[in-house]
Amino acid sequence: MEFDKKIIIDNAVKKSEDAIAAAEYNFENKFYTTCQNRLYYAIFYIVTALAYSDNFITSKHSQLMSWFNKKYIYTDKIFDEDMFKIYKEAFTNRQKSDYDFMYIVNEDDLLSSIKDVKTFVKNIKDYLQKNN
Repeated sequence: MEFDKKIIIDNAVKKSEDAIAAAEYNFENKFYTTCQNRLYYAIFYIVTALAYSDNFITSKHSQLMSWFNKKYIYTDKIFDEDMFKIYKEAFTNRQKSDYDFMYIVNEDDLLSSIKDVKTFVKNIKDYLQKNN
């Protein structure tokens, strides 16, 4: 069973990396809504990997976000509060990009989000490598 867990974690990390690559590609080609979507999913996949490493399993986005915030930000204080802000902002922006037809993605804000999400993913990947 431990072997399966490692495969799931590795696959989730890979999906996160692929989502960042897709976000960058979509940004370069001015597909900003798709870029925003992929940025959020890069976070979702890497936090899913973290959750599996802690035997916390859920497919619910809000439940995963709440778990991350409670355990890793407030209880264990593993990550800075800015990590949760990045997560929450990516979730909110993805919701607006996907469902609010009046929402226009700002190119400069999106460029900043790419940088933040890459930092977020790197921090969790480093933590996973050190602790698994």
